[in-house]
Amino acid sequence: MQKFDEMFADSPGSFQVQGQSQGGQGQAQVQGVREHYRAYAQWLARQPQETMRARREEAEMIFRRVGITFAVYGAKDEDGAGTERLIPFDLIPRIIPAHEWETLERGLVQRVTALNRFLHDIYHGQEILRAGIVPADQIVKNSQFRREMMGVDVPHGIYSHIAGVDIVRAPNDRGEGEYYVLEDNLRVPSGVSYMLEDRKMMMRLFPDLFSSHRVAPVMHYPDLLLETLRASAQPGAPDPTVVVLTPGMYNSAYFEHAFLAQQMGVELVEGQDLFVRDRFVYMRTTRGPRRVDVIYRRVDDDFLDPSVFRPASTLGCAGLVEAYRAGNVAICNAIGTGIADDKSIYPYVPDMIGFYLGEQPILKNVPTYVCRHPEDLKYVLAHLQELVVKEVHGAGGYGMLIGPAASRQELEDFRAALERNPAGYIAQPTLSLSTCPTFVEQGIAPRHIDLRPFVLSGKEVQMVPGGLTRVALKEGSLVVNSSQGGGTKDTWIMEI
Repeated sequence: MQKFDEMFADSPGSFQVQGQSQGGQGQAQVQGVREHYRAYAQWLARQPQETMRARREEAEMIFRRVGITFAVYGAKDEDGAGTERLIPFDLIPRIIPAHEWETLERGLVQRVTALNRFLHDIYHGQEILRAGIVPADQIVKNSQFRREMMGVDVPHGIYSHIAGVDIVRAPNDRGEGEYYVLEDNLRVPSGVSYMLEDRKMMMRLFPDLFSSHRVAPVMHYPDLLLETLRASAQPGAPDPTVVVLTPGMYNSAYFEHAFLAQQMGVELVEGQDLFVRDRFVYMRTTRGPRRVDVIYRRVDDDFLDPSVFRPASTLGCAGLVEAYRAGNVAICNAIGTGIADDKSIYPYVPDMIGFYLGEQPILKNVPTYVCRHPEDLKYVLAHLQELVVKEVHGAGGYGMLIGPAASRQELEDFRAALERNPAGYIAQPTLSLSTCPTFVEQGIAPRHIDLRPFVLSGKEVQMVPGGLTRVALKEGSLVVNSSQGGGTKDTWIMEI
């Protein structure tokens, strides 16, 4: 018998499955399952493990055939070449009831709206700095702050058109499950293609589940994305041409770049496919140059324009920034957006919501120690083995210490790094993250999860009801990043 302390996102009860009968049918007992999981839990209890394993193998075969892989930087195969891996896909969905999603959606709209207001402010009047709410040196000395954007007016005042906000669920002070924002991803957030492919796979493997469950749809995301991108075009472009700018096939997220371009019906281009003439951007085609109005860029700021940023970059297009500043092309997300998702800025987002919107935050931050503050640093150094410590510019699960799981040497290495450069780090308590039953080699077992909804800001702020649920497949692990061995799940928002 296998026991689950939590059933799908901090269930207060458990879900138990007895061994298989000779006929191959599972005999199940469902206890204390949250109401919106009950029907699925009963279905799952009837499934023989052999059937589930066969479905998992089928999913892996299809994903590999389609080419849904990601490159692992620094990893090499036996011949010394870079490796590509499948992101493991879990068959058991994460389920969220409609009323919880409604709160999440309102909180995400509020948060992304405030972040866009913040970005416009720091590149214009800098009122929030003058008010002393965010320390000025946190902005002007930050490597993500782009002076080239000062005074540049972007269409509709939107800087982050596509945001991926990482959400976790953990017990609050009252011991009840509550959603928290773990971090904001506003530069070039990735993962939405896996959200869509996971849903397609679930509908292919288990069509009966979608006839018996009212699962909100997500497959219209590419339509919403294209609508958002077209809305970002400068005035005077009635039928804007949109392209997706990729660093190329060796980028870890190249599958997603190609997938989204194909789904939207737009061109996928590399820097060498673009050129600037008279401060307008064109792409090379077999029928001659074609003007580009909107660039959905999946290239970091530093590589966008070798005439402004890194001279050696071959991933961008010389003259792009000049065309952008002249208002002749829209770049999504805007150059300089990274300052708003820097981890050193994260602690100030609740204050931004109050400053710009006059509202209380709907979604809370995780309590955070800012190591540049002497008192916070003192506390972190004294409690290093209890905390999660992150580099402010880190991403993908790199540059991070999980104190309770760290070795003595890792703790000492981070202690030295903190003392050497305290401004480069923040620290947070180790949350008791919710878990979701996950189909692993040993059977069904609880694993920690997070959620990345994708928020689109155009003429309005909107999103599909769902997101990418990432799961830490190693027992006890809190790291869900695919680069660190994490997997993904389909996310079901149950319609009323």
